[in-house]
Amino acid sequence: MAIHTEAAMTLFGTTLDGQQIAGLVGLLAVLAFWLFAYRGERSAIQNFRAWEAARKSRKDAEDGVKPEGTSGPGTGPWG
Repeated sequence: MAIHTEAAMTLFGTTLDGQQIAGLVGLLAVLAFWLFAYRGERSAIQNFRAWEAARKSRKDAEDGVKPEGTSGPGTGPWG
């Protein structure tokens, strides 16, 4: 019964040693971190756009400005 003490892994037929495995793990960790940071950035941008739209609608309501979509003639079946 033979016990192997080497930690070897094959990926697409190529044998990877410990340093290469650690490099792959580090690369995957950086990718996961980047994805979480990107998700947070997207969320922040969406929150800012929603806040800005709400602020504009409140300002327009205070100034008595009508919304842009209702000033023209109707395009539905009743005019």
